[in-house]
Amino acid sequence: MPTFACFLLNFKMTQTNLVSRKQVEVRFSEVDTMRIVWHGHYVKYMEDGREDFGRKFGIGYMDILDHGFMVPVIELRLNYKKPLYYGDKAIVETRFIDDDAAKIIYHFNIYREKDMELIATGESIQVFTDLNGELILTIPEFFGEWKREHL
Repeated sequence: MPTFACFLLNFKMTQTNLVSRKQVEVRFSEVDTMRIVWHGHYVKYMEDGREDFGRKFGIGYMDILDHGFMVPVIELRLNYKKPLYYGDKAIVETRFIDDDAAKIIYHFNIYREKDMELIATGESIQVFTDLNGELILTIPEFFGEWKREHL
């Protein structure tokens, strides 16, 4: 019998042109004694990117909740390339990746604003659950409509 993971691998993913860009400023509380951003804060920057994308494209967490669903993160990948330092400004670029499965995938590029050097890349995967936390295996109607409107 195929596993759930194998089931998900049979779906098609496509990079889209739906992108948001959010500026974040590195705060003192986000750096270590070397003034380098602590690695865990990049996850927060990715969350800032997801929230910005949701506001810009009408698919934010409260929009999803208003339709009776939640979208917990089930997978997160992050690849560090260069450090950010205290006082740097970064641009978090969040790109929606279309998928045939009932999930939301974002790809992230984080750049240092002053020279647009690529600092980190990442990806997050979220699945739909009902309000009781039960996994939803089919694309919710509102999300299908959102995709038809935006893609």
